[in-house]
Amino acid sequence: MITAMTILLPTLWIGLLIGISFIAAPIKFKAQSLTLPVALDVGRVTFGLFSRVEQFFAVFLVAIYGAFDRAFWSLILVGLVVGLVVVQSAWVLPSLNRRAGLVISGDIVPSSRTHMVYGAAEALKLLTLIGLVAIGIAQAPMHSP
Repeated sequence: MITAMTILLPTLWIGLLIGISFIAAPIKFKAQSLTLPVALDVGRVTFGLFSRVEQFFAVFLVAIYGAFDRAFWSLILVGLVVGLVVVQSAWVLPSLNRRAGLVISGDIVPSSRTHMVYGAAEALKLLTLIGLVAIGIAQAPMHSP
């Protein structure tokens, strides 16, 4: 059961991450009828909720791996994922929310690399979660027929 959770939780997280960060978020900026302020407001709400979901997943991941899977590389990857969630939640998202708020209120904001930092963190998080799934599958007991 625990081995299944070490595969299931990161796999679920991967699905949400791809769906929200790599599909839904970019596609809303392609909708011509959606103004930039509205798209940014939707993004703030979406990523605010997704951040809380990821925080829950991070705590659950630490609980599962801390209690049942103390393999070196698993713990390194869990630490990396948790670190990314903390950095995004504590620094990157608040910064992006402030910038979005300025744009929504009509201000012109200078360019920033914050979105690139967020995107890079999302890509690294995706690769790390894929690594956790691969380790979980490799460690799963083989059943013979």
